[in-house]
Amino acid sequence: MLLTIDVGNTHTVLGLFDGEDIVEHWRISTDARRTADELAVLLQGLMGMHPLLGEELGDGIDGIAICATVPSVLHELREVTRRYYGDVPAVLVEPGVKTGVPILTDNPKEVGADRIINAVAAVDLYGGPAIVVDFGTATTFDAVSARGEYVGGVIAPGIEISVEALGVRGAQLRKIEVARPRSVIGKNTVEAMQSGIIYGFAGQVDGVVARMARELADDPEEVTVIATGGLAPMVLGESSVIDEHEPWLTLIGLRLVYERNVSRM
Repeated sequence: MLLTIDVGNTHTVLGLFDGEDIVEHWRISTDARRTADELAVLLQGLMGMHPLLGEELGDGIDGIAICATVPSVLHELREVTRRYYGDVPAVLVEPGVKTGVPILTDNPKEVGADRIINAVAAVDLYGGPAIVVDFGTATTFDAVSARGEYVGGVIAPGIEISVEALGVRGAQLRKIEVARPRSVIGKNTVEAMQSGIIYGFAGQVDGVVARMARELADDPEEVTVIATGGLAPMVLGESSVIDEHEPWLTLIGLRLVYERNVSRM
């Protein structure tokens, strides 16, 4: 079994693969203060409930793949792999790890590991040209060329950040549940805010993707648009440009990167 861990700024998503199939997944909050021992206890609690794994931490796990946008958490997870999975091959996505996707940006080292991993999965699943829209703490748009190259992207404030900002900076506004309102024209403050968030982000996605697709391909219709991230379902029904929804895109990319690197270890 392969354990994949995607550490984002807000949430950490874990997936368990049996071959190419994801057989279990978990989502937990990302806490930069957790130590390696605390993370190990958390992992044991989650995986101890799965029937395909043993009772001891590490039983049934024969590989680990990790990417993280939070350096302190990556440091502690590195310690987890050393102390608790010492005999298990582990791939931590960082400079020097083979991904198979050339990075054609001004400074490849500054591109988030999760964005590269998403590009890896997009190329494998759908080919290029493609645009990955990841609805996380930030909403990111990543462009992959017809040759499978990562050529750059766009970063915008995410849905949750926008909701929190409205609640903090608006004197008569408050934090709301992100949900689809009854109509675009809100009949009360909550529905008006929900409408602004849902339809505003759908419009943002449609507009940004259309501009990126025109730069990415001679025929924009050839570009496959893939949505991923925990908040993607909120926008899927309102966006007109999204072709595919793959909630486990990053985990799939981690599996692919693990397979491309483990033979070299």
